[in-house]
Amino acid sequence: MNKRWRNAGLYALLAIVVIALATAFFDKQPQTRETWKYSTFIQEVENNQVERVSLSADRSKALVTAEDGAKIMVNLPPDPGLIDILSENNVDISVMPQSDEGFWFKALSSLFFPILLLVGLFFLLRRAQSGPGSQAMNFGKSKARVQMEPQTQVTFGDVAGIEQAKLELSEVVDFLKNADRFTAVGAKIPKGVLLVGPPGTGKTLLAKAVAGEAGVPFFSISGSEFVEMFVGVGASRVRDLFEQAKANAPCIVFIDEIDAVGRQRGAGLGGGNDEREQTLNQLLTEMDGFEGNTGIIIIAATNRPDVLDAALMRPGRFDRQVVVDRPDFAGRLEIMQVHARGKTLAKDVDLEKIARRTPGFTGADLSNLLNEAAILAARRNLTEISMDEVNDAIDRVLAGPEKKDRVMSEKRKTLVAFHEAGHALVGALMPDYDPVQKISIIPRGRAGGLTWFMPSEDRMDSGLFSRSYLQNQMAVALGGRLAEEIVFGHEEVTTGASNDLQQVTRVARQMITRYGMSERLGPVALGRQQGNVFLGRDIMSERDFSEETAATIDEEVRSLVDEAYVRAKNVLEENRQILNKLADMLIEKETVDSEELQDLLANNDVRVAAIA
Repeated sequence: MNKRWRNAGLYALLAIVVIALATAFFDKQPQTRETWKYSTFIQEVENNQVERVSLSADRSKALVTAEDGAKIMVNLPPDPGLIDILSENNVDISVMPQSDEGFWFKALSSLFFPILLLVGLFFLLRRAQSGPGSQAMNFGKSKARVQMEPQTQVTFGDVAGIEQAKLELSEVVDFLKNADRFTAVGAKIPKGVLLVGPPGTGKTLLAKAVAGEAGVPFFSISGSEFVEMFVGVGASRVRDLFEQAKANAPCIVFIDEIDAVGRQRGAGLGGGNDEREQTLNQLLTEMDGFEGNTGIIIIAATNRPDVLDAALMRPGRFDRQVVVDRPDFAGRLEIMQVHARGKTLAKDVDLEKIARRTPGFTGADLSNLLNEAAILAARRNLTEISMDEVNDAIDRVLAGPEKKDRVMSEKRKTLVAFHEAGHALVGALMPDYDPVQKISIIPRGRAGGLTWFMPSEDRMDSGLFSRSYLQNQMAVALGGRLAEEIVFGHEEVTTGASNDLQQVTRVARQMITRYGMSERLGPVALGRQQGNVFLGRDIMSERDFSEETAATIDEEVRSLVDEAYVRAKNVLEENRQILNKLADMLIEKETVDSEELQDLLANNDVRVAAIA
């Protein structure tokens, strides 16, 4: 009803504006009259052809009535003898009364448009204030999405591969549903749970599952929605969010990407962002200030816990930090079983084999992998997703799409084949190194060819790499350049190994300066880590060692690289025939898998590299 009256008022205002403009326009149209020159006017008076003259108040114009009744306008010059002439010729003289119509019209017309603008602005503000979805008068209101009942249709059954995180959040949900069981033994409800993990591991999915399982009001908002360009808006939105949460307690508040608002205060160049810090201060007060928030549980997610403010991380605000890490083999298998539910898989698709080929993949990566396989199957007009599509999808995700339309000359094809064969052969013959998975000379992305290795599950999960493994890694990286050098000579070595050399140098320097793997320098860490200057870190890296130590570091790095170079060169020279055969297989087939490589090694006399 209010909307109907508001629209009627707007239409009425529009009608008034149209009528006023039309009236003003037509009133200002002058009447069409005959006009005489002043000399003609005097001549007609002397010829007794003028009956009456009406003079204007300022004597500038005259309305003349002729003997035949015609009305004529005359513009009068300042002639003091005009009255005498008219009197001598017996012309009736009158003076037109001064009218205020012109003054009032000008005054009203000058005020009309400002008044119209103010009235229109008033209606627009009223409509913006009461209209749905408008934010003109609601800058300080929270933008949180509220779910009073479970609507996400996501439960813990849809979350796989992160069982420990599910257990932590299951306790939170259980606390909301059965609080008496916990309070009977003196347990207090946790105020906050911080989900920490790399992107794509399922932090937001866990929050949706909590919303689906809890059966309590669920508020969800992103950290970036608190911060605005207007001063005080972020703090106002935090207050409004917690006021809504208190009114609906017990409830859950989920803040995604909390690092957008929770970064360290007073950090970075210029002392930080005052508006963001004011918002953070308000959030700290609401979570654990003078007034308690009984029944409100804050769940936040971030992949940058290192930049969060220490006051936000302490117990009493975020009582629990749940690590949502990359899944292991069993977790990846469970995740793929979840994402494969709506897809038609062929009988040859082995999810266990796919899980073993994808160490380090997150849940989002695995979902994207199966989706890419489905897209490839549809592109090839297939009704099922076969293992070929899955393998192609893995290669696409890891290295980019194939560039089969690129025409390669025989010389370049031979060069790439020997380069990749060098990587693969050194990797296959190095003790305690990852097995070769596939070799390809088909260009992908910016690479002319690629050699895939199967990382060890134990190394990926633990993140622990031995000295011998790192030395083998450097030798494998140098294998491509060495193959070019051995086959084509020093003068024909190309720039294709630039990334390999960068990797070798980085690994060698980290072994010396970070991991303490130098006999001359001993188990010490050298050099300070550079941080982001906008997060309160050092503006520039400051060396904490002398020039003599720097020279020793350079010598040790060079020694490690030379040692890896010699080991890789010995492997390729002692197995030159196998290198040639593997390169010929790549030139012919373009792709060689692990089984074909193992057959080649089994049917030839192989000399394994010496242990470093």
